[in-house]
Amino acid sequence: MKEKNTVIEKLVEVSNFLKDNHLNLKILIWWYKLFMTKNFINVVVAGATGYVGLDLVYLLSKHKKVKIINLCAQKNIGKQIKNFDKRIKKKLPKISKINKVNWQKIDLLFLSLPNGEAQKIVKNLYFKYHNLKFIDLSADFRLENGKIYRKTYLKKHRAKELIKKSLYSITELKKEKIKNFRIISNPGCYPTSIQIPLVPLLQKKFINSKNITIDSKSGYSGAGKNYKSKFNFKNFYVSTYAYAVKKHRHIAEIDQELNKVSKNVLYTFNPHLIPSFRGILSSIYMYKKNNITVKKIVNFLKNFYKKDFFVNIHKPNTQIGTGSVIETNNCNISVCQTRLKNKIVIFSSIDNLVKGAAGQAIQNMNILFSFKETSGLK
Repeated sequence: MKEKNTVIEKLVEVSNFLKDNHLNLKILIWWYKLFMTKNFINVVVAGATGYVGLDLVYLLSKHKKVKIINLCAQKNIGKQIKNFDKRIKKKLPKISKINKVNWQKIDLLFLSLPNGEAQKIVKNLYFKYHNLKFIDLSADFRLENGKIYRKTYLKKHRAKELIKKSLYSITELKKEKIKNFRIISNPGCYPTSIQIPLVPLLQKKFINSKNITIDSKSGYSGAGKNYKSKFNFKNFYVSTYAYAVKKHRHIAEIDQELNKVSKNVLYTFNPHLIPSFRGILSSIYMYKKNNITVKKIVNFLKNFYKKDFFVNIHKPNTQIGTGSVIETNNCNISVCQTRLKNKIVIFSSIDNLVKGAAGQAIQNMNILFSFKETSGLK
C-alpha cells in the first residue's frame, strides 16, 4: 500500500509540473508506463532437474529480467542445481518441493513435468492467484479436446475447464494472442519443427495438402531422462531407431493445428531416434502446385518470417543439419527440389531442448511480459 501511495504522490507531482509548464499529457502517460513497468519477474520452475528443466534454468539464470525464486522437484531436495548442470554458474535457490512456494510473490510458473501433473497444479492455483501466469511444457494443455487427450495420453484430464483458457503457442504463429492468456501451452518438439515451415505453405495453398510425408529424426534427450526404459533396442548410442510407426503422441497435436489452416490435410509421420543427445531434423516431402517454383516458396517463407529473429530460411537447395542449431533457439529451413518435377522436400532443424522446449517457453514468456522477444536467448 505504501508503494502504491508513493506512485500516486509522484503522479500528482508530475501532473502539477506539467500543468505549470504547459507540457503535453502524452509525456505524463509515457512517464507513468515507464514508472509502473516492472523491472523483473519472479519465477518458479517445477521439474527443474529434468533435461528440459535444466536447459530452462540455465537460460533463465542468464535472463536480466528474471529472478528465480524457487526450483522445484520431487527428489534431490536441498541440493544445488549446479550439481546437475555445470553450465549454471549463478547462485540459485536450493531444490525444494512445490508446496514450499509463496505464490503471492510469484509472477510465472514454468511446468516441466510428466504429462498429467501440470494440470493438477494449474487447477489448484489458477483461481486463487489471479496475477499468476503459467507456461506448461508438457502436453496437458496442448489438445483442445479432453476426449482426444484421454485417448492419446491414456489418462483423464483433470482440468478441462481450463483448456479453453489456455493458448497453444508456437511463438511465431501465435504472437498476437499470447498476452490474452494466463496459461501458455508450449508445443512439442517434433510439431514445432514441422509446423513452422508447413503452416504458412498450407495457408497460402502453395502445396498439395493430401500427400505429405514427414520423416523426423531426434536426439535421444527428447525421450527424457528415463529414455533407456522407454525403448528396448540394442546399441543405443551408435544406431538409428524407427519407432511409433502407426501412432505417435504428437500426431494428435499436429492434426489439431494443421486442420485449422487446411481441412484436407493428409500426411504420414514417422519419428526416429538417432545416436545424438540433442537436435531434430524433420524432412517434409510434398508436391507443390504446378505454377509454384522452389524459389517462390523460399521467397514467400522469407517474407512470412522476416520479422522473426529465430527462423532462418536458407537459399534454395541448401544442405542443412542439426549442427548449426544445437544450443540455440533457431529453426533453420531449407527448401529443396527432388528428382521428381513437382515434388519438393523441406528440411527443418531445431534443438529439441531449446526451440523445441525451454527456449520457446522463454520466447513465449518474453512476449507475455512485454520483454524483448530475444531476451535471454541470443
